[in-house]
Amino acid sequence: MQGQETTPRSAEAADTDADGAPALVGDGLRIGYSTTDEPVVVCDRVVLPAGEMTALVGPNGSGKSTLLKALAGQLRPAAGTVELGGRDVYAMGKKSLARAVGLLTQEGDTPDSLTVEELVRHGRYPHRGFLETLSEADHAAVEQALSVAGVADLRDVEVGTLSGGQQQLARVAMVLAQEPDVLLLDEPTTFLDLRHQLSVLDTVRERNHADDITVGIVLHDIAQAARYADNIIALRDGEPYDWGPPDEVVTEQLLADVFGVAATVREGPEVVPHRPL
Repeated sequence: MQGQETTPRSAEAADTDADGAPALVGDGLRIGYSTTDEPVVVCDRVVLPAGEMTALVGPNGSGKSTLLKALAGQLRPAAGTVELGGRDVYAMGKKSLARAVGLLTQEGDTPDSLTVEELVRHGRYPHRGFLETLSEADHAAVEQALSVAGVADLRDVEVGTLSGGQQQLARVAMVLAQEPDVLLLDEPTTFLDLRHQLSVLDTVRERNHADDITVGIVLHDIAQAARYADNIIALRDGEPYDWGPPDEVVTEQLLADVFGVAATVREGPEVVPHRPL
């Protein structure tokens, strides 16, 4: 299946699931930048189903990060709408949006002098008034985020002294402390060793299951996307190529058409790459 529409194959996605988690839906999207004359991403419909984990995959320059920013309310589309549980994302106030959507970008400009706990506390800013001290609920959210991200033992360590993998886990803890309904992550495993890649993905998947969070995650590694995600959206040249469960989407034809790679796909699905095409 190839085209611009990425509505779930089984049925139209509801605004929320049975437990109240919201779906994130983009309609009629044309997304670009001030420096581009033409849209970078064109998508008639895209759905991150409520309470599920959806991976955006594709080669460099395919529009994954651009689409994620638009869905996060950080890059207003030239045309189309983005709705969270039926609410217009771009009509929401900044704090209201931050309480609903947690975004972890690639850029991550974190002051080195902050301790891990101080960094994670910043995730509570959408829930606090100006100059308000942390409440009991804030402290509890920070403690839980430190624990589930596996960085509680680093709470007093300055971020600048951490390894790249530890820094990324600390940033994941910060966004988890927001307690968002939707968690969006842009290539959170880039430049990490395999152990820390799996630690980040395990943490995200655990929160997805335990807290019924709707997750959208940009990944380069399609094998990891197939292992962790409920759904995969494959992008090619700024348009969706296919959408659906990994065992339906991850095919040898997709790997050839989207990634330019000859590969064998085994049951699982398990991807065995052979050579570039």
